[in-house]
Amino acid sequence: MKKIGYVIMITLAALMGCGGNSSTDAPDNGLASLSYTLYTDKTELFVEFKPLVMGTTSTFAAHFTKLGENFTALNEGTVTVSLIMGEKGVRHTEESPASPGIYRLALKPSAAGKGRLVFDIKTKDYTDKIVMDDVTVYATAEAAMAEAQPEPSSNTLSYLKEQAWKVEFANAPVYAQPFHEVIKASGEILSAPGDEVIVTANANGAVSFSDNKLTVGAMVSNGQSLFVLSGSTNVTDNTESRYKEAKVNYEKAKADYERATALVKDKIVSEKDYLSAKAAYENAEIAYSTLSKNYSVRGQRINAPIRGYLKNILVSEGQYVTAGQPLATVSQNQKLRLKAEVSQRYYSKLASVKSANFKTVYDGKVYDTQSLNGKLVSYGKNVNHEDHLIPVVFEIDNRGEIIPGSLVEIFMRSNTIANALVIPISALVEEQGTFYVYVQTAGESFEKRELKLGGNDGQYVQILSGVSNGERIVTKGSYQVKLATMSGAVPAHGHEH
Repeated sequence: MKKIGYVIMITLAALMGCGGNSSTDAPDNGLASLSYTLYTDKTELFVEFKPLVMGTTSTFAAHFTKLGENFTALNEGTVTVSLIMGEKGVRHTEESPASPGIYRLALKPSAAGKGRLVFDIKTKDYTDKIVMDDVTVYATAEAAMAEAQPEPSSNTLSYLKEQAWKVEFANAPVYAQPFHEVIKASGEILSAPGDEVIVTANANGAVSFSDNKLTVGAMVSNGQSLFVLSGSTNVTDNTESRYKEAKVNYEKAKADYERATALVKDKIVSEKDYLSAKAAYENAEIAYSTLSKNYSVRGQRINAPIRGYLKNILVSEGQYVTAGQPLATVSQNQKLRLKAEVSQRYYSKLASVKSANFKTVYDGKVYDTQSLNGKLVSYGKNVNHEDHLIPVVFEIDNRGEIIPGSLVEIFMRSNTIANALVIPISALVEEQGTFYVYVQTAGESFEKRELKLGGNDGQYVQILSGVSNGERIVTKGSYQVKLATMSGAVPAHGHEH
């Protein structure tokens, strides 16, 4: 298997004198345990063991965490640890963990010198190899004690793997990467022009709903009957009377035209009378077809002009309306407009804005205009006289989760920052207006760091000071770490060597 990069963090274990609980007991030689934390793209290994001494059995408490959305304990599979020195070596294999995530292993080196430890993992889902280079095997316990590591910092907090495995927890390295200056603004989601149509009354009459399931949000098809306007009881402008009158006029004009057509050939009627009959017929036909197009025995039908959903219904059952009065709005809801209202002080940066994140009020979810096939439509060249703000408008696809008319918080991306340290906003812990993050200095060791923050785009925030490139921070579960360490006392370790 191709060896992949890993990160090594070495600390001296804070607790000493742990009792043995291995298939091969190791004598207590007074040496403090070492701890190593290594990463591949699949696995985190946190391992504790006494310094390796020739002819002495050292036991290992190897904690394996499966990396992913949540860091979970490796609860099944075979783990083999090998100590390789030149062309020789020793190994030990365990078929299953002694407890969830923890494998108890043991090695007895036969020679002193430099070697490497290799941990091979085989499960039903994946295999992995974790390599620790330049591991020292001492000739005597005294030689190991002479090179003992210093005590860990007093600022170090302990949060055990057994605790992390029980909650949603994750960590990630901090890397310098391109980021953007961010312009924050409030705004709203609007329907795109041309994406919705107002349905209006085409006659006077009382409104009846064509379907009792006609409610706001209902899907409608193009040409579907929405309302019926009944005007049969009206004293004036009676729809039924107008329809019957138009029908009679049409039938009479048609007969006159057909008669004139036959007589004009024999010059029995003049060309002028023929053209007059033709014009009367065509006008009567238009008037009749217009009324009969959506006429039924119940009244005048009002149909949906496009396929979409009912955004709103503006009338109620039995309400009397006049021609031209709005009845409802049908929206296709395929395109939406994201409109931001921006402070004047950001005007000089608006020309560099190409995309934005926005967070909805109703579910707190953050969306990206780029992932929604979005584009900047326009930004104002002058201010709104009512609130003195500058409008900035994006057009986005509606994927069905965004509600038109809703208020949003908008984070517009402006000029690029080439090498910025950024972390997920979920990693932040706030205390009285000051922000912190937990840096994982080793597998079960953490430091609480105060941060100086730059801009944020709703998902990530720029760090101006507090952490360094390459350090690993807690990205999920920060508050659990905080609660577990608030007392300031180091919890009972519980790991045996």
